Amino acid sequence: MTANAKEDVLEVLLYLFENYMVEGAENRPDQDLLNAELVSAGFAEGEIVKAFDWLEDLSTLCDDNDNSLPKGLLRGGSADSIRHLSKAEANRLGPEGYGLITMLQSAGVLDPDTRELVIDRVMALESDEIDVDHVRWVVMMVLSSCPSEDERIALWAEELVMDSVNPH
Repeated sequence: MTANAKEDVLEVLLYLFENYMVEGAENRPDQDLLNAELVSAGFAEGEIVKAFDWLEDLSTLCDDNDNSLPKGLLRGGSADSIRHLSKAEANRLGPEGYGLITMLQSAGVLDPDTRELVIDRVMALESDEIDVDHVRWVVMMVLSSCPSEDERIALWAEELVMDSVNPH
């Protein structure tokens, strides 16, 4: 690892999202080429592995969520259920982060299942500090990775994130 290595999984995820997920699947190189690109961009090997694991877990969770069970029965409960955060979740999300999630659910951008995916993926980040901008990015990654019933919602969410966050 070099002295200037970027040490944050979220930085790797943001780099991947900005350079590949927004552009579409047709522009993604295979994982070995992507790994080499990330190393040459200054990311630490360990953080790259963790980021790939994070994305693979998200993909698995999206696949699990996209099955024959009626909406709301997998993880998140029904649309009118109330979600109480654990102490660890409340500490990690903070009031602004959870306020964003609640607002997005009220607006219909997140349903109970995608809300749970967002909370799960925020909790899986090893970053010491998570702010509302990080939560926005996780929302965008979840909505971009999981099948959506309404593509307009995903586009609206992308505009919200891209207009609200300057990742650098």
